[in-house]
Amino acid sequence: MSRVGIKPIPINSQVKVTLKDNLVTVAGPLGVLSQIINPGIKVEIKQQEVVITRKEENRMLKSLHGLSRSLIANMIYGVSQGWQKRLEIQGVGYRANLNDKNLVLSVGFSHQVEIEPPEGIEFAVNDTREIVVSGIDKVLVGNVAAKIRKIRPPDAYKGKGIRYQGEVVKTKPGKAGKVGAAGGGA
Repeated sequence: MSRVGIKPIPINSQVKVTLKDNLVTVAGPLGVLSQIINPGIKVEIKQQEVVITRKEENRMLKSLHGLSRSLIANMIYGVSQGWQKRLEIQGVGYRANLNDKNLVLSVGFSHQVEIEPPEGIEFAVNDTREIVVSGIDKVLVGNVAAKIRKIRPPDAYKGKGIRYQGEVVKTKPGKAGKVGAAGGGA
């Protein structure tokens, strides 16, 4: 039995969950999300909770049981409170700004990088060093944050670049031959 899949998902009073065939739709104060669930997974909406069970006991459905529960739980959380990913910028002269809704990054290139947010995503910049990516879809928020990080990932030697908040970047030591060498020649 799936440890995650058997837990019922509580529904708060602001959220409405509907089921039509295999399409689960969740509506809340921040928006509406939909997800198609595998036909071998049974979704039941009871009073203030959603219960997910398997129709058969096979390996594939066992793996999809917990996944389906997590997807629905993430949709309920997203439409009621929203998801956020925070990114930090480290490096001399590296900064971020907002131009209307677009994110403008100055991260050591000869040009500025401008990123237009996809539908359902909002950018916020705190203090030119912190970027906040927010939205109702957890997967979309994570993908957009990963694309921003990919523009200038942290450097292995100095640690400069864009990283997730709280991410630990191990730095490599520089060349050992330079330290204390006096020109080396006799």
